[in-house]
Amino acid sequence: MTRTRYQETLAILRNSIIQMGKLSQNAIHNSIEALKDLDIELAESVIEGDQVIDDYELRIEKCVAQLISLQSPTAGDMRLVTSCLKIAIDLERMSDLAVDIAQSTKKIEGEHIKPLIDIPHMAETAESMLEQVMRAFEDNNVTLAESVAKLDDEIDRKFYEVWKELISMMVQDDTTINNASHLLFVIRYLERIGDHACNVCESVVYIASGKREDLN
Repeated sequence: MTRTRYQETLAILRNSIIQMGKLSQNAIHNSIEALKDLDIELAESVIEGDQVIDDYELRIEKCVAQLISLQSPTAGDMRLVTSCLKIAIDLERMSDLAVDIAQSTKKIEGEHIKPLIDIPHMAETAESMLEQVMRAFEDNNVTLAESVAKLDDEIDRKFYEVWKELISMMVQDDTTINNASHLLFVIRYLERIGDHACNVCESVVYIASGKREDLN
């Protein structure tokens, strides 16, 4: 692989991560919109769209293999290359969790048992985390990545508040059990999305500084 081709492949790798991040963010957004409106058609589109994100992960794996096997990356480039593979895995898992939310939406019967306020707020925070950490990735911005990771505390706090509320509803009224149980799964999926966003923050810090920080 020539040096020019090497640099082109690195650029393709970075761009693929950025595009995959946008697709994952869109999947999260649409899964919650589908949940709010009980829009089964939109939920189905989230499920079907997951294959595109899976294809990006495979493309990134191939790119990483080419860079490592055909050219000896510098220390800085090696951090980028290996971390991109890790980021791709986290992004793919986030999109899988968006699919899980869409699947939960399809299982809800009738109308929502309560107005959805806190769950969309959790999702907005998760989306914001992903959007900002991808910007940190583009700019090699350690400070931004570290600040984004702190938003996960807000998701965790909301998770426990909503969890207690839903459990209380199920205890007081057994007709809410089916729908409440699916919402319990949804908030767990959002909490895990926040954790994966934190993982991406850690990867960005490592790429930019060479330091491994536990931000989760």
